Amino acid sequence: MSRLALSKEILMSVDKPARYIGHEVNAVIKDPEGLVRFAMCFPDLYEIGMSHLGMQILYDMFNSYEDVWCERVFSVWCDLHAIMKERKIPLFALESQDPIKTFDFLGITLQYEMSYTNIVQILDLSDIPVYSKDRMEDDPIVICGGPCTYNPEPVADFFDLVYIGEGEASYRELIDLYKECRKEGLLREAFIRKAGRIPGIYAPSAYEVNYNEDGTIRSFEPKYDDIPATVTKVIETDLSDTYYPLKPVVPYIKATQDRVVLEIQRGCIRGCRFCQAGSVYKPIRRRDEALLEKWADMMLKNTGYEEISLSSLSSSDYPDLKKLCDYLIDRYLDRHVNISLPSLRVDAFSLDVMGKVQDIRKSVVTFAPEAGSQRMRNVINKGLTEEDILDGCKKAYLAGWERVKLYFMLGLPYETKEDMEGIARLSNDIAMLYYDTIPKSERKNKVSIVTSTSFFVPKPFTPFQWAKMDTAEEFRGKAHIVNEAMKQQLNRKSIRYNWHNADVSVLEGVFARGDRRLSRVIKRAYDNGCLFDAWTETFNMEAWERSFEESGICPEFYYNRERPFSEILPWDFIDIGVRRSFLQAEYEKAAREELTPNCARACSGCGAAVFNAGVCHER
Repeated sequence: MSRLALSKEILMSVDKPARYIGHEVNAVIKDPEGLVRFAMCFPDLYEIGMSHLGMQILYDMFNSYEDVWCERVFSVWCDLHAIMKERKIPLFALESQDPIKTFDFLGITLQYEMSYTNIVQILDLSDIPVYSKDRMEDDPIVICGGPCTYNPEPVADFFDLVYIGEGEASYRELIDLYKECRKEGLLREAFIRKAGRIPGIYAPSAYEVNYNEDGTIRSFEPKYDDIPATVTKVIETDLSDTYYPLKPVVPYIKATQDRVVLEIQRGCIRGCRFCQAGSVYKPIRRRDEALLEKWADMMLKNTGYEEISLSSLSSSDYPDLKKLCDYLIDRYLDRHVNISLPSLRVDAFSLDVMGKVQDIRKSVVTFAPEAGSQRMRNVINKGLTEEDILDGCKKAYLAGWERVKLYFMLGLPYETKEDMEGIARLSNDIAMLYYDTIPKSERKNKVSIVTSTSFFVPKPFTPFQWAKMDTAEEFRGKAHIVNEAMKQQLNRKSIRYNWHNADVSVLEGVFARGDRRLSRVIKRAYDNGCLFDAWTETFNMEAWERSFEESGICPEFYYNRERPFSEILPWDFIDIGVRRSFLQAEYEKAAREELTPNCARACSGCGAAVFNAGVCHER
């Protein structure tokens, strides 16, 4: 093993030192001479980032290029953060242990809004100026990608470039441009401006934002004639002919998802009105089933993992799911390889497969009704009736399950107290169904129902992007209503009720729909000690409130008001294919409790057909 950036003394003094030493199985080591060096960063702990499929895909793709060496970097936990600040140790990449500041690119994936202070940590520990405008010629080009880039504005001032879309599509062109500019001796500003003309690449410094007196956006325009007014997302149209990590890096320590991940498709046909992923990843595109069988064999062989997970937003909509599951069960069940099937609609086939690959007595069957009444499920276009839910639960009970998890949301648009209390009633009905279905003589245990509610956060590029979001106090009041209703249910002793942290949800709502002015709040929060805000043990709402006050920013402006359709939204310069007019029509249909059919049943003309791929192309 090469030298380590941290001494043995430091490594032995911090939690899980294996997070920081690199050189795991399948890690890529290259001679850096003459190569473009790319530091791929996930701004959270190693075991979280190593579970992220997108990072593994890009790591494999970049390292397949002969002229690029991609290495990994993650946030360091609070114990090591303090040591590195005190001793002025620069943040380093795992493979070479070289300082990040010496790289050509630093690429940061933005998976969730509550990682934004960790972005500042990465830049601070790397000795890279936090704001793009302050960087010098020898600083890396800092670029971000991931789902939060569908509104990058709250962090736009931290980044030189923003990649909007799927990484397989435009990175090769960006690397080639960088090499060309470096050969010609062009300055970083010239490269950034040229990069802003590549499909899917947004250069924040090339745009100017002006505001009205009421704080809303008056204009958002490019500063230069050669910069596009609209940035269109880029996608990979043929998922069966693209990069995939057939030799993924295997961590030394247990990752959050310690298994082979097989992505079977991208996108979703369902059209739930609260779901950002369902919009931004349109159209749905599927991988060839025979290819997936081959990939599964290779990945299990190359990693030694004993579990494989089939990944997608809605696995039940993959047409060859039964064939793929039958192959994996026949080939691997006797070898004690577990098969994980997330994102399933619970039907007879799904329960049959889960029964074959799980210990039913120890496992849990999961439903996501999302709302407590049929009226609210129509509002959000869930496409799931109470009959569907109860029928699925009955099938699960008959198959041997006794433990059920239920996921709901509180604070949805047009919600009433009756809808909230409906969460308790439906939970009780599902518990009652067990006793009505399974004879007393066949019961080994009581049924166990765990009901969880998250708080609704309106997201860009959804029909609810204009909606008012509740305050933390209103959220807690609604959770109290559900909790009190739970206590009134006949089967209350069989039901456990949990709810999300309301303060975290409010902050997520601020940054989900925020603008560039929020960057100073994020920087101030980091200076005030905020870090790992998605973690309960480190979240500090008082420090956040102080940071907003010190920055002169009112958070309620960003989350607690209804936006008119005429307002310019911070992300309006991005084109995801789905038309604004379609989203507006869907919001109006939600108010009328009208359903929209899924993409498999009928085309609703959302606009995603412009990509001529997937289900839109098949039509």
